[in-house]
Amino acid sequence: MFNEENTIEQLVIDTLCGNISENMVVEELAHYGDKVKTWRFVSPENLPRQSSDVMVESMVRDALIRLNPEISANPDRADEVLYRLRTILLSVQSEGLVRANELFTEWLRGEKTMPFGKRGEHTTVRLIDFENLSNNDYVVTNQWVYPVKDGGRRFDVVVLINGFPLIIGEAKTPVRPAVAWVDGADDIGKYEQTAPQMFVPNVLSFATEGKFYRYGTVRMPLDIWGPWHDGEDKAEGSMAHVQRSIRSMLRPYVVLDILRNFTLFATDKKHRRIKIISRYQQYQAANLIINRVVKGYPKKGLIWHFQGSGKSLLMVFAAQKLRMHTKLGNPTVMIVVDRIDLDTQITATFNAADIPNMIGVSKREELQDLLEKDTRKIIITTIYKFGEAEGRLNDRSNIIVMVDEAHRTQEGDLGRKMREALPNAFLFGLTGTPINKRDRNTFWAFGAEEDEQGYMSRYSFEDSIRDKATLPLHFEAVDVKLRIDKEAVNEAYARLTGSLGDQDRDDLAKKAARMAVLIKAPARVNAICRHIVTHYREKSRRTASKPRWWCSTGSAASFTNGRWINWSGRRRAPW
Repeated sequence: MFNEENTIEQLVIDTLCGNISENMVVEELAHYGDKVKTWRFVSPENLPRQSSDVMVESMVRDALIRLNPEISANPDRADEVLYRLRTILLSVQSEGLVRANELFTEWLRGEKTMPFGKRGEHTTVRLIDFENLSNNDYVVTNQWVYPVKDGGRRFDVVVLINGFPLIIGEAKTPVRPAVAWVDGADDIGKYEQTAPQMFVPNVLSFATEGKFYRYGTVRMPLDIWGPWHDGEDKAEGSMAHVQRSIRSMLRPYVVLDILRNFTLFATDKKHRRIKIISRYQQYQAANLIINRVVKGYPKKGLIWHFQGSGKSLLMVFAAQKLRMHTKLGNPTVMIVVDRIDLDTQITATFNAADIPNMIGVSKREELQDLLEKDTRKIIITTIYKFGEAEGRLNDRSNIIVMVDEAHRTQEGDLGRKMREALPNAFLFGLTGTPINKRDRNTFWAFGAEEDEQGYMSRYSFEDSIRDKATLPLHFEAVDVKLRIDKEAVNEAYARLTGSLGDQDRDDLAKKAARMAVLIKAPARVNAICRHIVTHYREKSRRTASKPRWWCSTGSAASFTNGRWINWSGRRRAPW
């Protein structure tokens, strides 16, 4: 009999423990040292843990001794670290899951110290080796029971690095049409409520029924769990597609890259702490930028990701990894926008994510001063701050510039002055607007010859809608006929202009007979407002949405608002 345990669960385990993926890049291979390691399966009964343990503490202790010379010299110090980690696991009841997960992530990333030095000085405690990945122990197991054997929660797939359960997966049966990946994701959401300690070390969770693969992180709503694709093949619906996603995302290098560089903890508009994990298009595009900078060429690239698909976060992830990269020698990262509102939006995104060493520049003099003083931070500014720059401001080669909405202001004097000010900088353009092939200047400014069709990374409208990164747009054509009684108009015009000469009458007719005047005709506006009110009452109001419309001019908008109020019976417009 087919069920999730002997089909999809086993498919996941076999895929994880299978051959090394062919799509490993040179940089990834370099992180493994002499030996490339992958996941090894250990049955749950052979794991040295009690069913009440979140961590496999013997494996954690071995890693602490193996990765930390100060602990290797005095192995009892491993118990001090374990005590700190157990305290965070217990704090989930008081701190909440997201905050406890954030605290544990700081330890996993190697951001914590202990007084283990010769004179009691603090030294970094490494739980994971991010530089030589072959020093870590990669284990996958199944049917993990927590917290007690009888009545405990049973997790289908648990993936561990050095004894820490970093990934939890739920596999559902592929033979019942009523069961889908979302049922597995819903189970994980319930487990977060009933067994939150298991998710304190969590990097990500995934769910699949053998047709679709989706991943999310702690407290993430189900409707924003995302797919993971690699390359141009984005087809879904079969076990082969699920295997492709698992091989691409869940290999050790990518999991640790996500943990270290592509995970953020931010404060939302309701002042709640949330965890953000990158989408596949953000991960891939950001790493293309990093790889290009590390290689040193090409020194530019054009990224087209459709509006609403997360370009601001893409820049956050890229900036964060660029600043931490050991081969780049403490670089300067510049985010350049062309509007004040974009500056405010991106600065707010960086601030909400608590990105360190970030400066928002409000004055031209301040920008020039920072560049002339060789400041090594993340600088957010507008293109207009380069307006009065003359000549070179900084000729370092490890300045990386990411330009948002790259197609609008980069071909004129402002773009030229920015390039003159930073002659050796890397320039990456990001846009959410499709670029016409006839717009050769944008491709000249950012497109590299090595990139097919001029794009380094492309995430289209169709991709965004399919992945539900952007909501679909629905259009309803409405025919509001504009009927003009030509004879009546001519007769009235003749009466009004009877005292004018022929030339003056013709000149006046050319000025008056404009479409802007005709489309604001009271009868037409009344018909449009009557349709909007009827449509809103019959459809939109049931979804608690608000009506929106756009008008050609401010006066047309004011006039339309007044007619809408009359027809709807409201005292004011609903915005």
